[in-house]
Amino acid sequence: MSPTLVGRQEELEFLEAFVRAAAVNGGTVLVSGGPGVGKTALLDAAERYARASGTTVLRVVATELEGELSYAALNQALYPLIEEFDELSAAQRDALQVALGFGDGPPPGRLLVSNAATVLLRKAATRSPLLLVVDDVPWIDRASAGVLSFVARRLAGSRAGLLVSGRTGEDQGFFDRAGLPEYEVKPLDDTAADHLLTARFPDLHTTVKTRILDTAQGIPLALLELPRTLSQSQRAGAAPLPAVLPLGRNLQRHFAARMATLPDATRTLLLTAALEGTGDLGVLEAAGNDLYRIDDLAPAERERLVQVTEHLHRMVFRHPLIRSAVVDATTSAERRSAHRRLAAVLVNQPEHRAWHLGAATIEPDEQVAAALEAAAHSTVARGDYTTAVALLTRASDLSPSPAEHGRRLAAAAYIGAEAMGEVGSTAELLEGSRRAGSASLHYASAATLVMLSSDAHVDTAHRMMVSAIEGSLDRGDADEVELVNGLATLLQICFFGGRSELWKPLYDALGRLSHEPPPSLTLTVDLFADPARTGVAALPRLLAALQGHHDETLVQGHAAAAWYPDRLAELRDLLWRAVLVGREGGPARRHLLALMDICVDDFHRGRWDEAADLAAEGLALTEEGGGRFFGWYFRYHQALLAAVSGRFETSRALADQMIGWAGPRGVGAARVFAHHALVLGDLGRGDFESAYHHATTVSPAGTLASHVPHSLWIAMDLVEAAVRTDRRAEAERHVRALQDARLPELSPRLAILTAGAAGMAAGDDDAPAFFEEALNLPTVDQWPFDVARVRLAYGERLRRTRALTEAKAQLEAARAVFRTLGADPWTARAERELRASGLASTPSSAPLTAQELQIAGLAASGLTNKEIAARLYLSPRTVSGHLYRIFPKLGITTRAALRDALDR
Repeated sequence: MSPTLVGRQEELEFLEAFVRAAAVNGGTVLVSGGPGVGKTALLDAAERYARASGTTVLRVVATELEGELSYAALNQALYPLIEEFDELSAAQRDALQVALGFGDGPPPGRLLVSNAATVLLRKAATRSPLLLVVDDVPWIDRASAGVLSFVARRLAGSRAGLLVSGRTGEDQGFFDRAGLPEYEVKPLDDTAADHLLTARFPDLHTTVKTRILDTAQGIPLALLELPRTLSQSQRAGAAPLPAVLPLGRNLQRHFAARMATLPDATRTLLLTAALEGTGDLGVLEAAGNDLYRIDDLAPAERERLVQVTEHLHRMVFRHPLIRSAVVDATTSAERRSAHRRLAAVLVNQPEHRAWHLGAATIEPDEQVAAALEAAAHSTVARGDYTTAVALLTRASDLSPSPAEHGRRLAAAAYIGAEAMGEVGSTAELLEGSRRAGSASLHYASAATLVMLSSDAHVDTAHRMMVSAIEGSLDRGDADEVELVNGLATLLQICFFGGRSELWKPLYDALGRLSHEPPPSLTLTVDLFADPARTGVAALPRLLAALQGHHDETLVQGHAAAAWYPDRLAELRDLLWRAVLVGREGGPARRHLLALMDICVDDFHRGRWDEAADLAAEGLALTEEGGGRFFGWYFRYHQALLAAVSGRFETSRALADQMIGWAGPRGVGAARVFAHHALVLGDLGRGDFESAYHHATTVSPAGTLASHVPHSLWIAMDLVEAAVRTDRRAEAERHVRALQDARLPELSPRLAILTAGAAGMAAGDDDAPAFFEEALNLPTVDQWPFDVARVRLAYGERLRRTRALTEAKAQLEAARAVFRTLGADPWTARAERELRASGLASTPSSAPLTAQELQIAGLAASGLTNKEIAARLYLSPRTVSGHLYRIFPKLGITTRAALRDALDR
């Protein structure tokens, strides 16, 4: 009926079916729904469809003014049929003409008018189908409502239909709905609401969009109206949103009448509740201040505006829009008064008290500004960065001192840039801070992060940050929090640069601190900067940190520290929480960083399908904005996955793209990551000379490059490429470097790689001991690809020394894992080795992995792919891919056969 009505296919199909049926056999339907849910739009669509199909349409649009005039709505309905009045009996014709104001005479009886209207509509429908549409039936006048109630029950068997709309669960005015068919229009579901909002406001910031979706609750009018009430900077996320979103004129019209009938005390109580936010009746009662009592809620309850949950001692608005309507119906003075009363009550809740003080204060006030700043620091500790930015922005507005004004704006900008990845809004806050003459480290940190997102050279950002930190240390005026955040920003820049010389100023600054740096910062430095040299000594601190309570603000630092020791699995639940929060509109940068961390863990643990999904998700996020700088990281994972699955051209194209992007920007880490993918691609296709070249570009043979931690991940790759290209001396030197660095003590996976590399470099007599050491380490089941590669190398060595039975066992075990992972080049290599040696290749199906067994069990229990995905933190696509591989392994073709197959 109408392709423009998003998410209304079911409703449109129902109305279309009704119009078709009414054109044959008449009938009536009441379309009900809440205010703004889109009833009028659906009636409009039904009218268009009816006209297009040859039906005559009569339309009544009820108004408050005409609601006072008898038969005004009936006049609208029947006026187009005035020429047909003569077909009625004289009594019926005269009754209609007098009732509708077309003739003089004594007032006709209601029954006569009702019969006349019914006969007229049925007669008119004999010539062509007829549809009478009445929008907002509660607004029509009493006399017309009575006639239409009569008509509604007497159209069956004719070719005339009646379609009326009213609000769900409410009195329909004078129209009698009893016994009439009713179709309720529900709010849009989450997907449709998001689609509608995105289509109409494509540039709406993610956080703002989430807030509007939460407030609108699927009401189309609210989805279209709320964004228009915001300023351009608010829609772009550059300015904080108000605590309660304003409604706008069209939405106000839906709620104003209901508010106007309430007593003053009730309206004041509702305003206090709307601004308080939690509906705590104890707080509301304490804030009454003789203006109202809790009993004054009763009129609002009767109007179905609020609901009181007595056992929880709370009051809730029945819809978020009602809360907005309450606030919209008041003056700014009334709102400030309510905020002051709440601030006076909430003395034991400093964050809430500060917020209300800020809303109640007009003139600059340092005490209020300081309270807001303290509240912002508390919200940051909980991970609520959006609220923290809003609090600091308001604190800046109320700061009497220009210096404090600029400093607080800079702090807000830093949170926006570092935690949320907000480039546009951060730049605006920075400009305000710059005008105030701010020289804070938060300003420098935020400006640096914005520069990187704007394609500035890493060296430029590095110089700016080093200069700001050194200047602050020289002056001795650095706030401890600012200094720590500045050092954390410098650490990121040094890592991105990928060169050892960038790190010296950071170490110098740490040495100049007058206090001990936070353990989380030093932990990240020791395990993320150069773990080959400082990681083993720092490992006990990491293990202790991973066992303790994880502050929301420390998770990302701990995750960075856990990368190279391969301990990310212990943070996996917290990282997934950040992803899920991000998907719901939470901090974009935290979302991206968590995706990065999970991708790392997924790749090493063989969860390649999930890694592919998350890399695609991350890349899409970076392209939407807020984290464009990190696009190279997700291309890196796509390049890795393409390399190990045999899509070599794709892998090389992605790696070349990373290298081309990184060069003009000085992002050395991106080049190193790209070479990792190139090494794996070269090894997969058997180009060992090229693999050696790329591996030694990252780190020369015989050493682990300073401050290039990825050199640990390609250590066995370099050794294998060196052995395959007859560089055995270089291979042996590199193995000694791994052993001297005590890498087996740093990570259980690195222990496997070190032992495996030693086996590759050793002579035939010594190699088996090293390979057996690698394969007997306690965590071999956690690193399938690495362990399978060790088995492949061991099997190749055993085959050359004619230990054929042992070789077959290793090669077949390696092949099974490669096949399960989808590592096609390595599967083919294991197959070739088996065939070349004349060993029988048993084509039995590979066993289910632990994750496949879990998915198969859940699917057998009756869960859908979507339900399994939600339970296991996977995507439905990943679950589908696993089942695609599970079915042939179990020898089945349908989901229904899973239970029996698993029992077998």
